[in-house]
Amino acid sequence: QLQASGGGLAQPGGSLRLSCAAESGFILEKYVIGWFRQAPGKEREGISCISNSDNSTVYADFVRGRFTISRDNAKNTVYLQMNNLKPEDTADYYCAASQVLAYHSASTYGETGLWTRHYDHWGQGTQVTVSS
Repeated sequence: QLQASGGGLAQPGGSLRLSCAAESGFILEKYVIGWFRQAPGKEREGISCISNSDNSTVYADFVRGRFTISRDNAKNTVYLQMNNLKPEDTADYYCAASQVLAYHSASTYGETGLWTRHYDHWGQGTQVTVSS
């Protein structure tokens, strides 16, 4: 139902923009959308999420100030702008939609918005490699 794209190879300090699009009939505007990543041998971790009530956002400490999440409801797409990439950002990146968090502000759910258990719909990932 969801598809992440935009991954690739970037140099340290470089930038990439990931997109999360949905198949026809799946309206991202109805959900809180989160971005997650999973590096080889590691558990999937939450990066950021964006509310569908007021576009408020939550960021994990390790990306705050470098990554920016946004949504374009007209295009039914959510983006993750990644700047100042580091080798440790290398991972498969996934977007997901949460119904249980929907229509709440980030001030309500806080960092629980980065919990994988709150997300019902997952897409295929896109690989990001940061290397010189």
